[in-house]
Amino acid sequence: LDIVNDTLLEGMKVVGELFGSGQMQLPFVLQSAEVMKTAVAHLEPHMEKTDADGKGTIVLATVRGDVHDIGKNLVDIILSNNGYNVANIGIKQPVSAILEAAEQHKADVIGMSGLLVKSTVIMKENLEELNTRGLAERYPVILGGAALTRAYVEQDLHEIYQGEVRYARDAFEGLRLMDTLMAVKRGVPGAELPPLKQRRVARRSVPLPDLPEQDVPARSDVAADNAVPTPPFWGTRVVKGIPLKDYASWLDEAALFKGQWGLGRETIETEGRPRLRMWLDRMRTENLLEAAVVHGYFRCVSKGEDLIILDENGSERTRFTFPRQERTRRLCLADYFRSAESGETDVIGFQVVTVGNRIGEATAKLFEADSYRDYLELHGLSVQLAEALAEYWHARVRAELGIGSDDPADLGGMLRTEYQGRRYSFGYPACPDLEDRAKIADLLRPERIGVQLSEEFQLHPEQSTDAMVVHHPEATYFNTGVRR
Repeated sequence: LDIVNDTLLEGMKVVGELFGSGQMQLPFVLQSAEVMKTAVAHLEPHMEKTDADGKGTIVLATVRGDVHDIGKNLVDIILSNNGYNVANIGIKQPVSAILEAAEQHKADVIGMSGLLVKSTVIMKENLEELNTRGLAERYPVILGGAALTRAYVEQDLHEIYQGEVRYARDAFEGLRLMDTLMAVKRGVPGAELPPLKQRRVARRSVPLPDLPEQDVPARSDVAADNAVPTPPFWGTRVVKGIPLKDYASWLDEAALFKGQWGLGRETIETEGRPRLRMWLDRMRTENLLEAAVVHGYFRCVSKGEDLIILDENGSERTRFTFPRQERTRRLCLADYFRSAESGETDVIGFQVVTVGNRIGEATAKLFEADSYRDYLELHGLSVQLAEALAEYWHARVRAELGIGSDDPADLGGMLRTEYQGRRYSFGYPACPDLEDRAKIADLLRPERIGVQLSEEFQLHPEQSTDAMVVHHPEATYFNTGVRR
């Protein structure tokens, strides 16, 4: 039985090597992990338990303020199916809970994950806390997440952490790091961690000149004489029970098949589309979706970098302050609206959309049942359907404002934003302050459609989005160089 178990572990190692070389796609890796899990479940009752069971122990957590767990859960799947003991303590975990779990489970390594830019700051704070408690040498740390870069982890964070910290681009790099860390801990001859990533600094042949203060324009050159549309109503409205057929046609299949499901071009037709049809049918028959929207239109004016939202009497209700580009056009989102000095008022739209709680509950059950491929697919599809619903509703808002007549006829043009107006979500370059989500929540009261804003300014359920809708014909996505 031990030989069979070792053979299964060796098989998963080969699967990992195939994935790393691009010869195996993620859904099939997860299917292999399911087979491994089932086989081991049959073997375990007949095998003698020892204290040495497992190749090592890792505590996994999504850091404080972050609700995203798909990446962390994939790491859990791969490590646990390669002989490691994994204590996956979930999302929004403070450093105190992570360290408590590490002590309880006698962890060899700590793994921290996060998708948000803010999470990279939390990870830095957590490493500093380990330093303060004198635990850095005891716990090597593996970090992963979409906002991280290898250079940030292996240069900036490595400089401050008094132990070992490494970046894992994906679950299989996490596995290789775990193998090496355990080999080093056990004194295996020749075992050593990979070299640290050296930052490459791009050289400018001609340095950018500093503009004299008198030459810096106070405002961008965005037109201020565009027509201001009249909305169909002022205030907010709630729409529930939106049929799947209304927004499924807005699904970005490229983002789903390649980005979420990890399929290659050669398997999209044979695997991707049949699985997509299966899941859409299942969502309908099992009533997994609760699509709903709360949206509204508000009078507003701008003043410098501020967008001031007005009440029905013309008094200030709230205001947003946006960063301005230091160079190029000096763009700022406030420039897309009439200034207070003009004597005119403008209009802005806000929206919050969700596909509901049931889909999250269904994905959690799949993960608990070790249905790894189904878990990956349903989670990824639900995220993309929330985005499809947001795009669908944005189109409806443009139609209501009378600026949708020139919308492209095909989905490709829509996804390339070949239309007037833009939908901006907080946390992105032009409006980086996540705290401003609280102002949208105050205006729209999204709890009416079952969406809550957490203390960390995250929307629950996860498959929800919020945005402000700008009608200006010159509105575009731009970077200000400011990150929060």
